[in-house]
Amino acid sequence: MTDVLILAAAAPLLAGLLFFEKRNSTRGLLLTKPFLSALFVVTALAGPHADPGYFRWILVGLLLCLAGDVFLIFFFSRISFLAGLVSFLAGHIFYAIAFFSLAGPGTANGIAIVFIVTISGGVFAWLRPHLGKMLVPVIAYIAIITVMVIGAVSLMENGNRAFSGRVLALAGAILFYLSDIFVARQRFATRNWFNRAVGLPLYFAAQFLIAFSIRFV
Repeated sequence: MTDVLILAAAAPLLAGLLFFEKRNSTRGLLLTKPFLSALFVVTALAGPHADPGYFRWILVGLLLCLAGDVFLIFFFSRISFLAGLVSFLAGHIFYAIAFFSLAGPGTANGIAIVFIVTISGGVFAWLRPHLGKMLVPVIAYIAIITVMVIGAVSLMENGNRAFSGRVLALAGAILFYLSDIFVARQRFATRNWFNRAVGLPLYFAAQFLIAFSIRFV
């Protein structure tokens, strides 16, 4: 019942967030985004925790992402954007720790690693001409989120953990990765509402999936 209420509250908040993004209303974003982000933290806290260690790492990651969401409301500010980037980078580190802490004995296979690293290399090559002084932070961010996805793939190989939890974690990691591509496109390449219309639903779906994975992994 609690989950139904959380998701029922999340849907109109997301719709409102997209509306205010289209209108470029900072006030509207402040009235929607922090509350929507707080719901994925509530999701983590409201349900059972299959593994206490995994729960703690993921919870810290979710809280850091909540902070990053607030910073990124002021997307137009370089300082605020950098603060958001650092918050999400730290969040990804904690997600990666959580995933690798329960990784399968063989960890991610070589093909998966090469595939993920190749995609990240392509994303960096695309962004490189637009980065300027943000070059080093973006390199660090791409590296960390790549490691995070590899960690989720590694977790998938641990057959001793519930399959549903492993799938939720991997799906969340992948959707998070994809959503960040749209954030990068908005910040460094082409600014338009399409980036937000696609990226925000992907992002919040990712966070809720990762939060729900706590209950099964």
